Amino acid sequence: MTSEVFNVYIAVLIATIFGFVLVGSALIGNLFLSPRQKSAHKGVTYECGMLPIGRSRAQLHFRYYLFAILFLIFDIEAVFLFPWAVSFVEIGEQAFYEMLVFIGILAFGLLYAWKKGVLNWR
Repeated sequence: MTSEVFNVYIAVLIATIFGFVLVGSALIGNLFLSPRQKSAHKGVTYECGMLPIGRSRAQLHFRYYLFAILFLIFDIEAVFLFPWAVSFVEIGEQAFYEMLVFIGILAFGLLYAWKKGVLNWR
């Protein structure tokens, strides 16, 4: 029993070491193989051959971030809801009520955002 558990951890350890070796070799390869010539175009904001016109910084309205946060919240809901729906019969009645509470909290958050006018794009 314990040897099976250690075999799983050995595989994870080998994969972790292999990952570190790959990342380290990529960083060392970049250090030795990348060109280091200084030029006037290196300091330009967009290094694509065209000079930038106007400001190089674009400001976004804060509503964009609120939409992004709401999207993440409901994306996370989907991540939890799909496995629950697949194993709905086996997990029991208590898990059903817990998921109802979870969906209720998210529904309350959506109603709150709607009431505050977050979902109105102006």
